[in-house]
Amino acid sequence: MSVHDPARSPLLPPPGPRRTLALAQLGNSVGDGAYYVTSALYFTHVVGLAPARVGLGLTVAWAVGSVVGVPLGRLADRRGPRGTAVLLALATGVAVATFLVVRGFLPFVAAACLYASAQSGLAAARQALLAGLVAEEERTGALAHLQSALNAGLAAGAGLGGLALSVGTGPAYRGVFAVDALSFVLCALLLSRLPAVAPVPAPRNGGLRVLRDRPYVVVTLLNAVLLLRLPLLSLGLPLWITERTEAPAWLVSALFVLNTVAVALFQVRAARSVTGLATAARALRGSGLIMLLACGVLALSAGRSPWVAVAVLTGGSVLLVVAEMLQSAGSWQLGFELAPAGRIGEYQGFFGTGTTVARALGPVLLTSLLAGLGVAGWLLLGGLFLTASYALGPVARWAADGARRDRAATPRAVRPA
Repeated sequence: MSVHDPARSPLLPPPGPRRTLALAQLGNSVGDGAYYVTSALYFTHVVGLAPARVGLGLTVAWAVGSVVGVPLGRLADRRGPRGTAVLLALATGVAVATFLVVRGFLPFVAAACLYASAQSGLAAARQALLAGLVAEEERTGALAHLQSALNAGLAAGAGLGGLALSVGTGPAYRGVFAVDALSFVLCALLLSRLPAVAPVPAPRNGGLRVLRDRPYVVVTLLNAVLLLRLPLLSLGLPLWITERTEAPAWLVSALFVLNTVAVALFQVRAARSVTGLATAARALRGSGLIMLLACGVLALSAGRSPWVAVAVLTGGSVLLVVAEMLQSAGSWQLGFELAPAGRIGEYQGFFGTGTTVARALGPVLLTSLLAGLGVAGWLLLGGLFLTASYALGPVARWAADGARRDRAATPRAVRPA
């Protein structure tokens, strides 16, 4: 077996830039995992904010972050992605550390805006850095390793956060936030060890070109629909389990662990068949079909005995994680391949707003469908996933045709008269 075979390790790729990127992802995701499971209680019980104010502040912060992430991605293209990523990782660590001292709503919102903006920009800069260091045909595999490392770190961090929750004291929560802040310092140190990627000079037609690239905008919006799986896992499914089924509440945590561990172990394998636009579209169609099936299975858990509900929900969650891995691999390929050279950071910054849109609009949509319509809501949600996944193939071809026309026109535009 070749040393470059990604199946050798589900978490870490071969030594080199790809491994360093994965280690950086693993390091800061441990802190993030601890943050995710403790932040709500920290902000309400320790900082003393009302839950509604916490939700409002975070919504504002991620809205700001989604907007700021695009110009920060463009900055990575123009100034160099390695230095930009290092600075944004440090800025994220500073934002987390700021949470340790905020005592009031407005300071909380300011710190949250810094956190969300730095996180969004860091994601775009890290993608631009990967594009500069990894051959085009290896990027989806490299992103699969990053996703595996991310989920492994989140699972470990969630365990650390669980210890803080069991202690339930202010110092325990602050310790978790300190670990998260330090994890971004570690991320910055690891990223600084990577080779530098040369910045790309600003093109003549300056400004944010991605906002004028209609096919790419549609791809991003359709992908945002598929990313509704994120609030489905974190909000929709837990609410369904606790309010509409007889399954025990601990199943929520067990299914989270199932999801993170499965992605950590199998994402690399799931991404190996995605090598271009055609295979990406096929993976996305498969993801949509499996999501429809998963929604149908999960709907069957209502009105069942506790252990039958556990079995049905577990089966549906297995289908969800398979669909997630196919969707991730397909969307990574589209996001990179449809972005023009020299604007990877800008385009990835915009592509990443799909996650923010899904997390912002998902809770309202999911509670309306699942809590309001029950089984019919599950079927409508599955149909939405299926429609978006099948639409992405033709839209991606439209975007690719436009990108080819742009490349063909560029030499003629600059040729001397």
